[in-house]
Amino acid sequence: MSERPARRGFASRPVDPEGWIKAGDASPGDRNVAAAYTARLTIDITPELRGRIKIAALQRGVTVADMLRDLLAREFPTTEGATP
Repeated sequence: MSERPARRGFASRPVDPEGWIKAGDASPGDRNVAAAYTARLTIDITPELRGRIKIAALQRGVTVADMLRDLLAREFPTTEGATP
């Protein structure tokens, strides 16, 4: 008897979750921009602060990640001659 090929189930997890998440959010023109973000930053904050950040992002019409990237870019501008 021949063996049936393994099928991905409806609710199975993707092999590459990060790529899967980024691929769904990026428009075709944004794919190179999404590839530029290669590091993840994890910080510990209180649930209250997290809520305030999410509300601020919602009121500005941007994602939390985009808002925080802009904030960090303003606070830590690229200096001439610095290595990435």
